[in-house]
Amino acid sequence: MQNDRNESVALELRDLSKTYGRGAKAKRAVSDVSLSVRSGEVYGFLGPNGAGKSTTIRMALGLIRPTSGDVRLFGSQVTDRDALGRVGSLVDGGTFYPFLSGRENLRVLARTRGIEGKRIEEVLDRVDLTRDAKRKFKGYSTGMKQRLGVAAALLDDPDLVILDEPANGLDAAGIQDMRKLIRALADEGKAVFLCSHLLHEVQQVCDRLAIVSKGRLIREASTAELLGTNVTLSIEAHPMDTALKVLAARQPIETPSGQVRIEGGREDAPGIVRELVAAGVDVFRISPEEQNLEKVFLEMTSDPDA
Repeated sequence: MQNDRNESVALELRDLSKTYGRGAKAKRAVSDVSLSVRSGEVYGFLGPNGAGKSTTIRMALGLIRPTSGDVRLFGSQVTDRDALGRVGSLVDGGTFYPFLSGRENLRVLARTRGIEGKRIEEVLDRVDLTRDAKRKFKGYSTGMKQRLGVAAALLDDPDLVILDEPANGLDAAGIQDMRKLIRALADEGKAVFLCSHLLHEVQQVCDRLAIVSKGRLIREASTAELLGTNVTLSIEAHPMDTALKVLAARQPIETPSGQVRIEGGREDAPGIVRELVAAGVDVFRISPEEQNLEKVFLEMTSDPDA
C-alpha cells in the first residue's frame, strides 16, 4: 500500500445522494452515503434488493450523476479520465458480442484500449477460461459469462476493481476460485469493491463491510468488528427446568430441539458447566455457535427503522 493518502484511498464517496423524478413523484434511491475503499483491501458492499447498491455503483463509475455529493477516485473527481482509467468493473455481467468467442470479445476490448494481445491470455488464464475461450459467447453458461466479465474488468490491470455479483452462476468450485482471485487482487495492492448476495463468501474474503438499507448506510465496520467476539452457547442438559433456573440471569432461550441457548463467550463455558453440575444438572453437550454475517445482516436490514 502506498503512503500518499490520495493513493491509499482508491474510492471515496462523500454524502452521495440520488433522487429520481421530481415533486410528489420523486424517489430517493441513495441518501447521503459516505465511505472509503483503500488500496490492498476487499470492501464488501451489502444490502437487500432495492437498497440502492446498483445506483451507488453506477455513480461510483460515473455512469449516472449524483443529485448531490461527491465521488473521488484516487483523490480525483470521477470525471477525471486518467483516474477512471485505473478502474475495472463488472456490472450486470458485462456486455459482449454473442457471435464472437470469449477470446475475440476480449480482443475487441483490447484493441479499443491499446492493450497488447498477451494480456488477453493472462486474464483468461486467471479466471480459468482458457479452455473455453474459443467458444462463442452465446453458448456460454451464466458462470462462464461471469468469468469473462471479470476477465474484461482485469484487462487494463486496474488499481480499483468493482465487482457486482462476480460469483453469479458459478458452481461450488468456481465460487471458491473466485474467492481466491478476489483475495489475491487485494494482496497485490489493488482495491476491490465487492457487491454480493453470497454472505458466507463475503464473510471469508472481505476486510471491511458496509451495509445499506433503503438507500442509507446503516453500518460500516471491519468484518471482525461487525461479527463481534461474542458467541451463542448451545447447551444440551437434563433436567431442563433446573438448567433454566440456574441460567436465568443469562436470559436463556429454550429451543424446540430441547436445548437452551445463552449469549456468552467461549471462555464462559467451563464456569457454566460447573454451575449446572453443582445444581444436579447433567450436561450432555455445550458448544459455541459463532456469529455469522447472514444473521447480522438479516437483523440489521429487517429493522423497520433501518
